[in-house]
Amino acid sequence: MRLPFIGSAPARTGRGSDSEALEADLDDQAMLAAGRGDRRAFARLVDRHLDRTVAITARVIGRRAEAEEVTQEAFLRLWKKAEAWRPGKARVGTWLTRVAINLAIDRTRRVRPVDLDQAVEVADPAAGGEDLVDAAQRAQAVRAAVARLPDRQRAALALFYDREMSMQQAAETMQISVRALESLLARARRTLKVALDDLDPKRDDVRGDRA
Repeated sequence: MRLPFIGSAPARTGRGSDSEALEADLDDQAMLAAGRGDRRAFARLVDRHLDRTVAITARVIGRRAEAEEVTQEAFLRLWKKAEAWRPGKARVGTWLTRVAINLAIDRTRRVRPVDLDQAVEVADPAAGGEDLVDAAQRAQAVRAAVARLPDRQRAALALFYDREMSMQQAAETMQISVRALESLLARARRTLKVALDDLDPKRDDVRGDRA
């Protein structure tokens, strides 16, 4: 089993500049309108960023229900920020993601994680046979390995792989250097690679042959 964040980091200088610039402009317009009390404009902004923000916070927290609560709080803070928003100082998406990540990390430090067995659905054996069950069990173990990573490593994975930010963008969002971000990603990938190696029965066979 391989995951996109196992192995070398993909080369990525940034997302499509035209579409990114357009989204940033739309976000600024929505924030300015929201600052004048336009709730419909803010609702359009929420529509653009809701799914991505929930996905990122869920990666950090490991529980979707709490990720949705954190996301709601992040948007509430964004709404309160609207009246004082000044285009060009920061991107709405970057500001929102930074706040959501920090809230998610705070939540994980206050709340004891639940058992991953309760949070991940296991496939019904009758639905697809032993292979499907095995795949579900392996996926569950990988999710558990991700959940055991330190908070900031999970956040780095979420930004770089889930949100598909460039190194520079992800580092700015976390307010760290690119070198520090690279270190977080490298440590996370090494940990997950070990977890995946332990799940591979073929590697166990090889080890047994060498014994």
